[in-house]
Amino acid sequence: MLAATVPLLLKIVIIFVAGCAAGISNGIAGGGTFLSFPTLLALGLPSLTANMSSSVGILPSTFGGIRGFRRELQIHRRLLKELVPTCILGSGVGTALLLVGSNHTFSIVVPWLIGIATVLFAISPRVTKMLAKMERSQHPGEVRRRSLFAGIFISSVYGGYFGAGLGIVLLAVMALTVPYDLNVLQGLRVALSLLINTVAGVIFVIRGHLDVQAVIVLLVGALVGGWLGTLLIRRVSPKAVRAMVILIGTVTTVKLAMGA
Repeated sequence: MLAATVPLLLKIVIIFVAGCAAGISNGIAGGGTFLSFPTLLALGLPSLTANMSSSVGILPSTFGGIRGFRRELQIHRRLLKELVPTCILGSGVGTALLLVGSNHTFSIVVPWLIGIATVLFAISPRVTKMLAKMERSQHPGEVRRRSLFAGIFISSVYGGYFGAGLGIVLLAVMALTVPYDLNVLQGLRVALSLLINTVAGVIFVIRGHLDVQAVIVLLVGALVGGWLGTLLIRRVSPKAVRAMVILIGTVTTVKLAMGA
């Protein structure tokens, strides 16, 4: 962990760089939380505060994805509207569980959540390929609406409690329950993730369990990173970004599990 005596200006620079990196990562391959959350932990923030501040701070990095999937979202706006109440309710339940818990409980649970999310992130390319094959064999008559809504609700609870890896969880749920191609699923995933994280962020802001300075610096960094991500997406290998995110997720899991 970084020393508590790190100068204020250096802390701001570190958080800003983490926000930029999270924004770039989310724009190219996802996993921005794996960059911002460990940084805030290393700077001495309690795990609950670090989680909430990270969730709110990197929220702008997901806005670009909405623009990229406007056509898909317009076509399926009815389904999206139907899922909105489920996402709001689930995210609210997840944030409530987080807020009524303690730092100690969260510190015990979070290594498992990060570990599972890291594994999901690592295998997500294979998962999406497998699910693509499965969904091609589906027929609209076989779609199980209740399973979709139940899966989205559980995913939203997870997202409200701890959002790392939320995207691949949503993608898996939808690929198993709706017969759409992956471009449509990606568009829905981005929109639902933004909604779930926004609900959680609003609740966190209202409750005041945030490090305001960290949030502001992350917001600026995430905006810059999101812009850079759009410029670099064709120049930087997504595999390289994925490898970096997986490495950070693995190291963070081990350190937290060992109580470092």
